[in-house]
Amino acid sequence: MSGIEAVVFDLDGVLVDSDYIWHEVREGLARERGGAWTDHSEADMMGMSSTEWSQYLHDVVGLPESPRELNDEVVRRMFARYEEELPLMTGASEVVRRLAASFRLAVASSSNRELIDGVLEAAGLSSCFEATVSSEEVTRGKPAPDVFLGAAARLGVDPARCAAIEDSANGIRAAHAAGMRVVAIPNRRYPPGVDTLALVEVVLESLGRLNPAVLE
Repeated sequence: MSGIEAVVFDLDGVLVDSDYIWHEVREGLARERGGAWTDHSEADMMGMSSTEWSQYLHDVVGLPESPRELNDEVVRRMFARYEEELPLMTGASEVVRRLAASFRLAVASSSNRELIDGVLEAAGLSSCFEATVSSEEVTRGKPAPDVFLGAAARLGVDPARCAAIEDSANGIRAAHAAGMRVVAIPNRRYPPGVDTLALVEVVLESLGRLNPAVLE
């Protein structure tokens, strides 16, 4: 991966082990309020921006509250869970600080802006990232490339000179579509398929295996 200038991290599933929390929060809200939650609901929402998944909860799951109200309630419950325990991935702080010494760093996440900021602040990592972009701040969520293109633009770095760190199928597709070189750390609960992994340059078993040598 010679020529890499910047590293763009996904947040959920890469730096924080939060996918199961999103699942529990949204499913819990749906069942409390009589929504039509199915086995496919969470997978359908993976990678969606907050605008998209809150609309999905309203239109598809059938919750009566407005998408704005649903978004706000999910964020409130996510913060409550994070206050109980911040589920940082093992080695996340060390990996971020190690890479920050050699590369410019950004976050490109489907999480809400306030959740991105809250997680990085609580982890003591805010100063390591020059740019953070939420998919609610761009036109389309993953698998569209918008959030990764937004991160590259804020860094002022050509996407082709960025490495993206992703775990999910939609995230990998989004980073690849943006023209970035992708390092996959496959999500264990929702593993990307073989066809999706064919788009990546490196597959790692865990975040702890990510180091400058992998990128250089």
